[in-house]
Amino acid sequence: MKTVSGFSKMSKEQKIEWLSEQLQGDSSALVKNLNLYWHQDQEVQKRFDEFSENTLTNYDLPFGLSPNFLINGKVYSVPMVIEESSVVAAASLGAKFWLDRGGFHAKVISTRKVGQVHFQWQGEKSKLVNFFEEARIRLLSSVESITANMEKRGGGIVGLSLVDMTDKIENYYQIKVECETCNAMGANFINSILEEMAQVFKREVMMDSRFENTEKEVHIIMCILSNYTPDCVVECSVECPIDELGTVNGLSAREFAEKFATAVRIAEVDPNRAVTHNKGIMNGIDAVVLATGNDFRAIEACAHAYAARDGQYRSLSTVSLAGDKFKFSIRIPLAVGTVGGLTSLHPLAKTSLAILENPTAPELMQVMAAVGLAQNFGAVRSLVTTGIQKGHMKLHLLNILNQLGATPEQIEEGKTHFSDKVVSFTAVRNFLTQSVHTH
Repeated sequence: MKTVSGFSKMSKEQKIEWLSEQLQGDSSALVKNLNLYWHQDQEVQKRFDEFSENTLTNYDLPFGLSPNFLINGKVYSVPMVIEESSVVAAASLGAKFWLDRGGFHAKVISTRKVGQVHFQWQGEKSKLVNFFEEARIRLLSSVESITANMEKRGGGIVGLSLVDMTDKIENYYQIKVECETCNAMGANFINSILEEMAQVFKREVMMDSRFENTEKEVHIIMCILSNYTPDCVVECSVECPIDELGTVNGLSAREFAEKFATAVRIAEVDPNRAVTHNKGIMNGIDAVVLATGNDFRAIEACAHAYAARDGQYRSLSTVSLAGDKFKFSIRIPLAVGTVGGLTSLHPLAKTSLAILENPTAPELMQVMAAVGLAQNFGAVRSLVTTGIQKGHMKLHLLNILNQLGATPEQIEEGKTHFSDKVVSFTAVRNFLTQSVHTH
């Protein structure tokens, strides 16, 4: 393709026209597809266009619902946005299974989030430490105009400290700011605090008479919140007597429980298994994060860092078999919001929160953790009994049939044909070939 200048200033139609001109051959199908997914409501489309840059069209994903989640005695129907066919089904099955066994028990451990002013300063450490302790009140006062509204809602700055990192990088320090952001995710709030505080800190150092001329220069490297939030954590668990697990695909309840526990233990000790194990958890959580307009990239990054917090990447979920009791648990950091940002702007994000009966951020953390645990339970149960492919490929059958161009009649015949057979791409293709010859 050719380079282009002023692309961002073009209209959407001009962008698509430019793109079509760069492609060899007939690009009419591409143009048709890009135009096809524009929203019919111009105001809604304008809002979508403004979410990002250089937008051409919208990218649709299925919006599904997983009912019957009993969490802390309250039943939720949980909206999920995901393209993987087995995820919503697995979450729904997990929710239904535990609905009759006491449901999910969740609690938020803490909701603190962190921001950092990264800076370099050359001088005697003790001077900086003593100065910082004296300057704390002035630093906090400098951001009162930013924190006032959050404080009225019960949040604000809850921790302020100087971190010495000079053993890692020469002359490198951090100002660590810990915040409570209530129902907001709080990125803009925290970043605004950091940038203001950094400038005040730099100015205060320069004006302080205790510092020599060589010590008066503070080099601000950057000011940014951290998406690692190990103090914004939720726990969720399910439990029941082992006998109540029932017989599972020929395994007695005790055999199933022990095999299940061993599978989770493998994910605790083997990173190769742990990554896939945790990916299954995030299948469920990410789908709710997307549906509610939260930042799945931040949540993914944090979850996986948290899984490696002791130096080895491990399972986010654990199992205990104490006497006759089966208990399956998850502990995971989830920094989410229910106000501000995309949660307030995207029509379907607002719809998702309405379906969840407008939860607080801590309540949404609990819902997400429960969905992740349900997802994990369903995946591990399949792995230790029928194998993952049987259920997964059954749900994937429709995708394969459509991919191979099956007619509506062949799709219905295919569902019947594969009701008791292993689904694979080759098997479906052979079935369609035979179907053509038969008809």
